[in-house]
Amino acid sequence: MAEIRILLVDDDEIVRTSLGCVLEHSGFIVTLAANVPAALKLISGPETYDVLLSDLHMPGAGDGLTVVSAMRHANPRAVTLLLSAFPQMSAAVRAILQQTDEIVVKPVEVTSLIETIRRRLASGALQSHKIETVAAILERTVDSTVQEWFERIQTGTTLMSVPMSRELRCRHLPMVFSELVSRLGSSQPIGSKELISSVAAKHGIDRFRQGYTAAMLVEESRMLQVSIFHTLQINLASIDYSVLLIGVMSIADQIDYQLSQAVASFTSEMLHAPS
Repeated sequence: MAEIRILLVDDDEIVRTSLGCVLEHSGFIVTLAANVPAALKLISGPETYDVLLSDLHMPGAGDGLTVVSAMRHANPRAVTLLLSAFPQMSAAVRAILQQTDEIVVKPVEVTSLIETIRRRLASGALQSHKIETVAAILERTVDSTVQEWFERIQTGTTLMSVPMSRELRCRHLPMVFSELVSRLGSSQPIGSKELISSVAAKHGIDRFRQGYTAAMLVEESRMLQVSIFHTLQINLASIDYSVLLIGVMSIADQIDYQLSQAVASFTSEMLHAPS
């Protein structure tokens, strides 16, 4: 039988070393990592692992889901197991945990864990969920997110006080999403002053001419963020957690920048409008 290589990730040194020793005595080749950055470095290295066994909650940047996402990319055939001291999960968390093959509840019963590892290796890793970047999810769900945004707008009496067709109200959004996806794929740092959004500037002018106030511009931008983040929430089971945080921060930064450009052009148009 081929040697089985296990990557064990846990910030607790006692758990890490003692469990590692037990697994080695059971015939596995075990590599230890004390935190998420160390695990990510090992996963991206030359070694290939058959099993990932990672604690779910660890201090510092990232957690077990970050490690699982990285392993799914590096080796989709690897079995992934998460260790958690909290077996009672909310519905949202259970959806997220669909990315892993199984949750092992702490304290670990070693005999049961070894049986689980061997059973999962025999049946194969979970293949039912495709892991996607935040940009890929946004690109795939543009139409449904725009529809949700429009439905939210319809519930707001202030915004709906300006009569407008759906086409006019949503006309700017395809380019807004195009800029968001482009931003997510770029290396622009958060808070960059080098961003350009021609669609936002035009949107501000259009909204002034259509009868909006500056406060209404802010409100529809807020609703756009809510709609986008709701889209990400309902796609939690397929999100690549290794890039989720920077993705969410980039989305918020980009939308805020687009809003500032829209308000600037709105204000300029208002100041130059005939009395």
